[in-house]
Amino acid sequence: MPSAPHADAEIRQTGRSRAKATRRAALLDAAARLFAERGFNGVSIEDLGSAVGVSGPAVYRHFNSKHAVLAALLTGVSQDLLDGGQEVAASRNNAEEALRGLVAFHVDFALKNPDVIRVHDRDLDSLPADDSAIVRTLQRTYVEVWVSVLARLLPEADAAQLRVRAHAAFGLINSTPHSTHRSRPLREAWRRNLLEQMAWAALKAE
Repeated sequence: MPSAPHADAEIRQTGRSRAKATRRAALLDAAARLFAERGFNGVSIEDLGSAVGVSGPAVYRHFNSKHAVLAALLTGVSQDLLDGGQEVAASRNNAEEALRGLVAFHVDFALKNPDVIRVHDRDLDSLPADDSAIVRTLQRTYVEVWVSVLARLLPEADAAQLRVRAHAAFGLINSTPHSTHRSRPLREAWRRNLLEQMAWAALKAE
């Protein structure tokens, strides 16, 4: 039996939506790579389009400017970190398991997203003020997830001290994109283990 016209239209719309989402994700992946290699100011809309096989003007179907691409990239990853961190903290049985889970989660993020870390470190200040405020708010909230877990392990420490510990761990973990040369990659298992041990030591240092 032939499908109803409205069903066919719905299927076509769903297909277009999926294709649009896939193209948008590809553009963000390309932006992370190109911005990391050349810097935000060294990449054009045409470069982004070419990287995914479309024209420069076609990029505007997904983002209204190059700044919007950067904002989507950094806002998206900051939201993902926050969501993931909250899920880890809420799903563990005790504070130590939660903190070890957060360390493993952030190490996994750093190893999978070295380009995004480079872009954040170098090009965060290129964001418009409103977008920058959103990213920084998400990141501060993510830090507080760690602080809340640390406070249960180190009840004698005040919040400011706990934030120092959290940022020390972030600094260690997020340094890997800058310290490992792409032509001489280290074994991921070795890197993961080292990062987790070093982060844990920074968090629990006397």
